[in-house]
Amino acid sequence: MCEHLASAFRFETNPAKDGPLSQTDTESPTETAPDGAADDTAKAPRPSPLKRRGVRITLLVIALGVLALGGYWLTAYLTNGRYMVSTDDAYMQADTVVVSPRVGGYVRDVFVEENEQVAAGDPLFRIDQADYEAQVAQAQAQIDAARADAAGLGAQISEQQAAVERARANLASARADLRFAREEEQRYAPLAETGAVARETYAQKRSQRDSAQAAVAAAQAELTAAIRRIGTLRAQVGQAQARAEGGEAQRSAANTDLGSTIVRASIAGRVGNKTVQLGQLVQPGTRTMSIVPVGQIYVTANFKETQLGEIRPGQRATVEIDALGGREIAGRVDSFAPGTGAQFSLLPPENATGNFTKIVQRVPVRIAIDPPADLRSVLVPGLSVVVTVDTRTGGGAAAERAAR
Repeated sequence: MCEHLASAFRFETNPAKDGPLSQTDTESPTETAPDGAADDTAKAPRPSPLKRRGVRITLLVIALGVLALGGYWLTAYLTNGRYMVSTDDAYMQADTVVVSPRVGGYVRDVFVEENEQVAAGDPLFRIDQADYEAQVAQAQAQIDAARADAAGLGAQISEQQAAVERARANLASARADLRFAREEEQRYAPLAETGAVARETYAQKRSQRDSAQAAVAAAQAELTAAIRRIGTLRAQVGQAQARAEGGEAQRSAANTDLGSTIVRASIAGRVGNKTVQLGQLVQPGTRTMSIVPVGQIYVTANFKETQLGEIRPGQRATVEIDALGGREIAGRVDSFAPGTGAQFSLLPPENATGNFTKIVQRVPVRIAIDPPADLRSVLVPGLSVVVTVDTRTGGGAAAERAAR
């Protein structure tokens, strides 16, 4: 092409050879040639298009345009494009919450529909509460019985305290009888030695003393038993109170289960993948629906490991949404995953075994976005996007080179 342009230029700058075009030059050979020479002129070679002035000018303009576009592209790449890191392996995501009941039973009411917007704390569905209300009543009955036992034991303790006082009075009376018996024995002892009284009388006094001592010992044992009985009753009161506390714990657990029969939304979002139906038997941990916080959506861009050298948290990013015809929204690099995607797969690679083939790995990078209000209801997890990160921002090596 360049050779043709050069020859065209040389042809154009030689006016002596070319000269002005005459009318005969513009006419075709078939129009000026005689009828007998038509066949000879038809076989003659056609003149090159490059000999025409308009063609040469058009080619010159095209060449200058290509050079201008090439220079513009080179300038844009050196000043801007080489600092842009892009990937089409990127998707919208959100921290979806799977809704599962804590208790089992038959679903009695369903309060939401598919794709409905809910707020945190809104009821989603309710499980039949009859069994759990019975458990609460049973726990309450156990508490009441334990408290009644504690009250009865408290009354027994009061009675036993009266028995203790009675035993103490008996002990005091026995001790008084013992003192009197001892005094009688001591008074009759010298009289019996001198023969003033009969020895049988003295023996009787000694027997009365021994009986008084035995009565004191019996009264002391009765007092000790009465006091220990109070300790036993107090221990039984503690057992009854422990049973009451155990019943309260059971009641609390039963009330928790009863409250869990109404399943509520833990976060605000949109209901999706709803599988729960009226009358369905659900078990604890059964997946019934998902709540997607569409207002907290973000982008996960899986960059190649060879692209991560210049990417830093805080750098500006551009997110091009395929579902909206390539519409772009602004974003920001938020964080990097602590490992490549292969490391978190079900079967991570074991590169130390067998033959090794090096494969470029990808690292998930989280891109924070703040979409405009008119797009919040459109952006949902799973949408494909194209992410481009401007590495000139954020203090990376590319930013330093760009500053220089």
